[in-house]
Amino acid sequence: MSCTCCSEMRRPACGDPNCKGCKNRLRDAPNDKTNPEEYDWYTKEVVKITRQWQRGALVLPSWGDFYDEVDKKIETWWNDDLPEFPSPDKAKKEARENSGKVFAAYNTLNKILERHEETIQKRWMKKTRQQRLQILLKAWPEMPAPHRPDFKAFELEHQDTRSSKYGSKYKDWFMWPLINQEDLLQSKMMLLLMNSRGRNPPASFAAADWEAMHVGQVTEGLNPPYLHGYTMILNGATTAEEYGKIVKWVGYTDETWIWDGIQFWPGEGLLILKAQARILEFLVHCCHQILHEIPPDKMISSSYPVQPAPTLKSGTDESGHASMAVLALEGPYKVPQDLDLDRIASLLEAQMSAMEDHIWAMREDPAYFAEQLLEKRDHSMESMLDSDGKPHPLTHKLHEHKLWAKLVTRMSAEDYWKLETMSLLHREARKLSALHKKYRNQFKPTEELPESFRTALYRFRFYLRKACKDPLVALKVEFEASPPMRWHYVRDPPGTAHCGGDTCSIIPAEIFVQGHHNLFFLVDMLYRDEENWARQSLLVDELERLLRSEPEADKLISNFIMGKLGYLSVLSHCMKQLELHQPWARHYSNQIMWGDERTHNFTDDHEADLVAVRQMVEAIQGRGMSLDKLGRLADPSGGKFAYPYGKRRNRDTVNALRQAEANLDAVWAEVDRITKTGMTQFENLALYKLLSQPRSLRRTPEWVEPEQTKEKKQPGAEKDLWFLNRPLSNLFLGESEQPSQKIETIHSKKKIKPKTKGEPAKAQTDETPPVEVPEPEPVDQQPTFAVDARALKVFRMLFFNPEVTSSPGTVPWNDFLHAMASTGFQMEKLYGSVWQFQPTGLDVERGIHFHEPHPKGKIPFEIARRHGRRLARTYGWNGGMFVLKGK
Repeated sequence: MSCTCCSEMRRPACGDPNCKGCKNRLRDAPNDKTNPEEYDWYTKEVVKITRQWQRGALVLPSWGDFYDEVDKKIETWWNDDLPEFPSPDKAKKEARENSGKVFAAYNTLNKILERHEETIQKRWMKKTRQQRLQILLKAWPEMPAPHRPDFKAFELEHQDTRSSKYGSKYKDWFMWPLINQEDLLQSKMMLLLMNSRGRNPPASFAAADWEAMHVGQVTEGLNPPYLHGYTMILNGATTAEEYGKIVKWVGYTDETWIWDGIQFWPGEGLLILKAQARILEFLVHCCHQILHEIPPDKMISSSYPVQPAPTLKSGTDESGHASMAVLALEGPYKVPQDLDLDRIASLLEAQMSAMEDHIWAMREDPAYFAEQLLEKRDHSMESMLDSDGKPHPLTHKLHEHKLWAKLVTRMSAEDYWKLETMSLLHREARKLSALHKKYRNQFKPTEELPESFRTALYRFRFYLRKACKDPLVALKVEFEASPPMRWHYVRDPPGTAHCGGDTCSIIPAEIFVQGHHNLFFLVDMLYRDEENWARQSLLVDELERLLRSEPEADKLISNFIMGKLGYLSVLSHCMKQLELHQPWARHYSNQIMWGDERTHNFTDDHEADLVAVRQMVEAIQGRGMSLDKLGRLADPSGGKFAYPYGKRRNRDTVNALRQAEANLDAVWAEVDRITKTGMTQFENLALYKLLSQPRSLRRTPEWVEPEQTKEKKQPGAEKDLWFLNRPLSNLFLGESEQPSQKIETIHSKKKIKPKTKGEPAKAQTDETPPVEVPEPEPVDQQPTFAVDARALKVFRMLFFNPEVTSSPGTVPWNDFLHAMASTGFQMEKLYGSVWQFQPTGLDVERGIHFHEPHPKGKIPFEIARRHGRRLARTYGWNGGMFVLKGK
């Protein structure tokens, strides 16, 4: 006989002696009388695995294997801090008491704020740091000092050192991570916390308060009491009698509330009620101190009428710009926000555009290509010494061409993969956003999401998590190999590592400043699975905060790594947006990974969507092919890619520009030839759409001697310095590139001694088909922007013309922000060095990303010029569009 509650209803074992599913496990079970009789030895064994499953830390292949997993875990369980097993009556009593405290404190705080919030805000803002601290400590004695005290608790107290009987010494730190001196002493955090908790019902924060304890849950710093067969009602409850009500499972619906994340296990709910009660009582106590001259019994009386709610500006940094870092810091203190899929789609589109511009610039701009290639070399394991103090074999002069080929193919593969990933995510986000608009009025916190929206949501999150893992692999290598960090690490000698000699082992440093230690801790945690540690989005938030607040840590992050963090931060922010979709976000992992009729396995879909780019990545790496020619073409030594764009045009300057461009074209012709050899699918690639579009590379025309005239000709601001009719790539046009044509054109005007290195130029023959050149793109009529002198100076540098501007120079970042704002852009600082620029006064909605220079706040001329080219490609801008505003 099998038990329906074990096999069909997907519950842990029932303990029925006639149940075959439970009977074998109850055999030889000790008669433990320390707990109520209904909680047998077997239930205590399954409770740990059940709690792991609750938070997604354990994914079983099927329910039939549940009991086998229990047997595997038994031997290790007794070393952990096992949860309390309260009786149903005890749990219900505790829930009623805490629910009463929650609503009593909430009603009091609500009435205080309705009458005195503006006064409280003014007084708190005027108080000194020491005065604020006195109020905080009086209301919450022994409040932890550091930001994120749960991280500090995990660092101070390893799991293996905890008492299995008494658990963590820092349970309060794990339960209330937002209650700390460092954050609440700031002017806005305390006021935001008061406003959100006092003007929104407790149920609005139930899921968020449980999520705040995530680190405590996964590290076993918190062990919620376990009561099987019951559900606690929190979401949707509006009264003290309903809030925290514990109901026994009498049907399938009661139980599915747990598995779907709509409601809570009783143990989870008891911790939430306890957390909320103390937070609200703490805030009431702080209000009494701030309004010290008003007796508490008079504070909410009719003597003080209800006032209009004051406003409190938030989300901006000291300079007044919107900042994702500030929003992340303020987020836990504000009412949980709804899912903003339009923002997700906008961020992904801007990042996709940035990847397109990067790939374009790599093919168009010799200086940019050389810069990126050298940065890649300086952040590769090949640039590090091994544990014996020897350099990598590929850095030897005889093998250096193999290193350059490896770096070019590695960069290309990573760039193409990122572009396809962003394109896929953007496409899925747009679909999800459309479904969200269609169904959003049907969302109820006590019901499941509509089927079509739920499927699309789970698919998007699955794809997003996959996308977050890829950059972490590259970031780990590049972070450890970066010049500022390299002295902390060594490379294993070739043949001794698991990944072709590219594995690093850390060198323990004798002296660490605190910023170094915190950076190592966060980066190490970032590589861990978020279901077993902190959320990746939270760790990215903390890393950004550390780099802003710890100069010693910031010095260890190169500009190249800052850009990589920016890419990762966009993905993490999208994931964080999904985590806001409560209460359903509580069990995303379970809903995606568990294979019943309500869930889907998206692995096959994901693989099918990326099969073409996977083939392309393998083709680019040229497996089984010689890459020696590519390595020699890409070798940047000898000034091969020197690009004197800032110099005034003359014959020598033009020839130097054209030679660098021809050298770059030769590199990409070889990359495309290698790629094409191993490819069979093109049409569905985002790269296909980019490289086959009619817009063309900017290439320098041949030098023509100026006519000698008596009148001095005034240079035109809109004079184009490039030929705009060269295709970006013939990879998808059925023929190979012929970069030698450009070289021959250069040589036709001026005889240059043939190079002794690299491939000789080939003359065009009957067997060599001519390059198909697309028609020039039509020019859109663009508006004219009247800007002040400060902004005009910036735009003249972005769209630099040596015939107009005397000499190139740097652009202060604040001036760049000012110039973009003067044309109607809204700016928001994301993470790392990334800023989002969103047009408001143009006829387009597509945003664009730019990187803030790190560590100095000035944009070098070469990068400013690339910014101008990106603005030209995205919005059709040119230097002639900007004029000085009349006074």
